[in-house]
Amino acid sequence: MILIGENMNVMNKRIRQAMKERNKEVVQEIAIREKESGVDYLDINIGPARKQGGELMRWMVETIQEVVDLPLSLDTTNVEAMEEGLKAHRGANPIINSISARPERMGALLPLVKKYDASFIALLLGVEGIPRDEAERGALAAEMLARFDEEGISHDKVYFDPIILPISSQQNQVQGCTRFMEIFPELAPDCNSTGGLSNVSNGTPDELRPILNRTYLLILMNLGLSSVILDAFDEEIIKIAKGERKDLQELVKKVMDGEEPPSESLTQEQRDYLKTAKVLLGHSLYSHSWLKL
Repeated sequence: MILIGENMNVMNKRIRQAMKERNKEVVQEIAIREKESGVDYLDINIGPARKQGGELMRWMVETIQEVVDLPLSLDTTNVEAMEEGLKAHRGANPIINSISARPERMGALLPLVKKYDASFIALLLGVEGIPRDEAERGALAAEMLARFDEEGISHDKVYFDPIILPISSQQNQVQGCTRFMEIFPELAPDCNSTGGLSNVSNGTPDELRPILNRTYLLILMNLGLSSVILDAFDEEIIKIAKGERKDLQELVKKVMDGEEPPSESLTQEQRDYLKTAKVLLGHSLYSHSWLKL
């Protein structure tokens, strides 16, 4: 599994200030910590960056690659800034994060995929917004694949992102994402898959976010997820992503298959993962107190 660290994000107050002040020390410190965590890519999210976006993205890429030799995933809606980042990127196979199913977005960014030999995240977001279920996700994926074929883009460059949404407000959408991943191997067998894992826990109490993220990763791993965008500073989720918690992966697989081991045979950690898997799979309703029930 390819791991993409999410921590270089303009939504983080410290990063945002460092971007504004062009503070190399802060940016490089975080980049080094992300690399040391064991991720394969660093995502650089500068947001829309409407003013001086190109200069900012170039500065971020050059600043990070002064101290870290990992490839980068470039995240911005500013097409000019995206190209500046691709120009500055040293080494092979940068990732464009992301290209949605909207015609204008594909028209602007697919030429950059070919020009810079980049991989890219194909975001299943259409002209009508976020798809409602796995069927709409599948239809968008098929439309996008047809466009990629027209453009002569190799499928191994494509990382489909079904859009992971918050369990606290859109529990049925989490299941739509999960069910899409069940059909994905037949729909696009020679493409990759990915997702912004931390989205699933947005809006939940801070202390509950890690187990939601970790458990959903276990579910998606059991469905063949090939890449994930995650918190590089969560040591436990890195262990899970690297296959070091087979015990939990097997437990979650049993829940997915409709089995439920006797509670008395499980440790407290295992019981917590079992309860969380049931919520994420829609077997029980989400509430902030699901672990206490």
